[in-house]
Amino acid sequence: MSNDDITLTAGDAEVRLHPGNGGRIAGLKVGPLELLRQGDRFGCFPMVPWCGRIRDGRFLDGATPVQMPLNSPPHAIHGTARDGAWRTARVSASEAVITYELVDPWPHPARVTHDVRLTADSLTLTMGVETYDDSFPAQIGWHPWFNRNLGGQDARIAFDPAWQEERGDDHLPTGNRIDPRPGPWDDCFGMPDGVDVTLTWPGQLELKVASREQWVVVYDEQEAAVCVEPQTGPPNGLNTLPRLVTPLEPLEATTTWTWTRL
Repeated sequence: MSNDDITLTAGDAEVRLHPGNGGRIAGLKVGPLELLRQGDRFGCFPMVPWCGRIRDGRFLDGATPVQMPLNSPPHAIHGTARDGAWRTARVSASEAVITYELVDPWPHPARVTHDVRLTADSLTLTMGVETYDDSFPAQIGWHPWFNRNLGGQDARIAFDPAWQEERGDDHLPTGNRIDPRPGPWDDCFGMPDGVDVTLTWPGQLELKVASREQWVVVYDEQEAAVCVEPQTGPPNGLNTLPRLVTPLEPLEATTTWTWTRL
């Protein structure tokens, strides 16, 4: 058991995983192309035990108000696991399983398990949260920083959501569902048949982000990157659409990224 960096390979694909740095996927290369942004905000990090912003950092745990640290004032954002050191449970040439223990400030002791599985043309990420004790609300999601440009034309985003969550001035959903609007976006969309978003770097690569979950945040307001974030609920979902982790039923989610060279 360690948190040393891990490199997975399959065909001409390579994934670099940094368990000790928030369980982050530091890079994904397909041949010579690095798909994930490097530098400050880099790679892909797990969002757990919540995704996006919690309004004022507060949510109800049953009838008990809980306050999370305001790491994006006035809100709490993207969970706690991205700031912690994960441990490696097992690793092979093309698969790694890493774990993280949820600890204070999260009020419930629990374990997060992340299975990272690489093939020559896909990356499958499966995350689960299981409680050691009481039930509690939680969310699972992934926050990849895809490079907007791989040395040719900028990436094109294609998806067909059923609705867009109306965003208030505080960046949180208002509770209204509206017809999808053109970007740029920092917005949550509903895809009831499952997340299905295609990024195309013309002449280079097509990448499809899929998940059985019905929520995806698309963030493309930054010049260097495009984020496509499958998740188990909308931002502020611990308050508006809680999913429970119970002793009998963990919360689990999967996303698969599949690519084709063009």
